[in-house]
Formats: sequence, C-alpha cells, structure tokens
Amino acid sequence: MTKTAVVAGGGIAGTVAALALHRAGYAPRIYEAHERGADERGAFLTVAVNGLNALRDLGLDPAAILAEGYPTPLMRLLGASGQLLADLPLGGPEPDGTVTTTIRRADLYVALRACAEAAGIPIEYGKRLLTATPDGSGVSVGFADGSGAGGDLLVGADGLHSRTRQVLDPGAPGPRYLGLLNAGGFSAGPVPDAPEPGVMRMAFGRRAFLGWSAAPDGSVWWFANPARRTPVAAGEFTAASWRAHLLELVADDPPPARRLIEASDEVLGPWNTWDVPRLPVWHDDRIVLVGDAAHAVSPSSGQGASMAIEDAVTLGRCLERCSDVPAALTAYQRLRRPRVEKVVAYGKRSGSTKTAGPVGARIRDAMTPMIMRMLYRKGNPQAWILDHRVM
Repeated sequence: MTKTAVVAGGGIAGTVAALALHRAGYAPRIYEAHERGADERGAFLTVAVNGLNALRDLGLDPAAILAEGYPTPLMRLLGASGQLLADLPLGGPEPDGTVTTTIRRADLYVALRACAEAAGIPIEYGKRLLTATPDGSGVSVGFADGSGAGGDLLVGADGLHSRTRQVLDPGAPGPRYLGLLNAGGFSAGPVPDAPEPGVMRMAFGRRAFLGWSAAPDGSVWWFANPARRTPVAAGEFTAASWRAHLLELVADDPPPARRLIEASDEVLGPWNTWDVPRLPVWHDDRIVLVGDAAHAVSPSSGQGASMAIEDAVTLGRCLERCSDVPAALTAYQRLRRPRVEKVVAYGKRSGSTKTAGPVGARIRDAMTPMIMRMLYRKGNPQAWILDHRVM
C-alpha cells in the first residue's frame, strides 16, 4: 500500500518536500495555512547554485523553475562612502550554464506549485495546522477550521513560527531576533547608477545595509536592512511613515539609495530578521521538520531558499532508501544538522557586520579588502556552501 504524507506548509520547503516524497513513492498532500493568492505579494530572494542543483536532482529544470528571475552570479560589496570593498562570486556557472538566480518569492511559489500540481499532488489552502497526534503507525492532524487529515508522516514546513515545531517539542527554543529589520521594493523603471546586469550590489550604509540589482526590464530590485535593537511591532509604521523613515536612514548615503526608495511605488516591510538557534528535536517517529521550521537562517547568508530545497530533497532520498520511516528520519537529521547549523552561524556572523557603529564601520571598511584578498587567495571561501551536493 502506498504511504501517505501530510505536508504542513506550501512554501518552498513544503512544495519541494512534497515533490521529493512523490518521487520516493509516497502520496503527499500539501496543506497551506494562507488562502490561495494570499502570499503572492512580497519581495524577492536568491536561489544559489547549491539550491539549483538540488532542484535538478529531483528531475526539475532550474531554468524553467526560475524563468521569471534573472542571473546574479556576482556580488559587488561597497563601503559606507561608496568605495569598492570586494567583488565576490556567488557560484557557478554549472555545466548547463545556470548560475545563482534572483526571483520574486511569489513567482517561485507559483512555479513550484505548478510542478506539484502537474505531478498530481493536491494542495489545499486555508488549512492552518493546530494539532498532531500519533495514530497507530501514522499521525492525525487537526486544522484551525475544524477539519483534519492523517498520513504515515507529517512534514512540518510551516516556517519560522512553526506550529509543527511546537507540537513536536513544546520546549523548543523560539526564533532569535538578529537586530535588523527588512524592507524592499521594485523601482517603477530604470534608476541612475543602477548596476550592470548580473551584479548584486551591496553597500554598508551609515544606518542601513542596502542591496540592489537590475532586472532585465530595467527596473531595480532592492532591499534594506536597518539596524534596530528591538523587533518592530505590528502596526508601528504606516506605509507613508515607513517610507519616510527609510529615506531618513539613507539620507547621508551615496547614490542610489534615496533614488531607489523614491522610484518605488510601494516600499515593502518592515519585517523583523530572525534565525532559529539549534533545535534539540528535529523529528520523532512520524513528524519531521524542514526549512525554516527546523533552522531559519539569516537573510545575510543568502541561503534560506537553498537550505530549504536541500532539506526537502535529502528527506525524500532518505525515505526512498529506507522503508522504515523512523530510521529514515534519523538519517535525514544526521545528514542535514551539521551543515545547516554551520550555515546558520555563518549567516549570523555576516549579519553582525551590518550593525557596526561608526568606529566599527571605519575599521570594517578599511580591513575588508585585505581580508577578502587573503580569504580568496586559495579559492572561494564559500565553496563549502555553494559546491555542496545532496547525498
């Protein structure tokens, strides 16, 4: 009899997990907490070459999945005065020409869900998980709308504030605030001083870190990370006051900081930046966590989406190789935990450089070029991240 799986969460981790489980011979069903179309707004993300290779391992075509995105194989790092600190390769090209790619989050969701639907994987919306109870050789789950479901396995892909994590381990540590806010936007058209195609520029501003790149249509996609000691509260800013606040933060920064904000019809955010420290429990005999539910990483790592994809593909492989579900989940954790905890630590270190004070910023900008030359002398120091292949 075909084993069944409940997948809580229809984002990147959940949808790719469902595809990986399908390949492993399971009959997965995705339950997404939001209504259809509710997550079609939002900013953008980067899928690095290690994430693209994991998609390829599933038999998917990364170029097709990310067709609405554009290549960004190089990061150009700038100091607070606009001076060049370093050019940092972001991986690739792979043998088929693919490189690290930037895409709107909503477009990636649409492409992945289309693959799931083409594979015959059902997706139900408006299904927020509340409970999960062992049920013989499987697990029964209950949703906030009063409905329920069951399967041989529950995959918790329900994100940073995962309910599955809480059910699995009520004492699990919660997300950790990293002292940064997130904002973003898309210019309505070309902006002076936009970077050349294929380059993601990132600059240490005086009061906010800024990143931006040029899309093929001439618009500029940008994000900002203002430093802030405490998380922002819901409703603290209106759309107008948030735009005004960002403009004030970048007022003394080199171009095109102000121009990007002024040229955007909508300024997204603010969002708090979190990660998830080491979780003592990733799984039991029938419940397992993937993606941000298990190990949210700082956006500074550039690896959130790629880690989620690697998790999902690894989980599918373990279940494909081992018919005993508890043993397969143990193997999954053994393979993934060391890598993702190392990436979480790397992301936290990278993010901390964005919150340096005036003196620290001057030291950072003076030392970075020399440090980067030393680090890259023997090759790309991020190779351990970018060159990884799912085992």
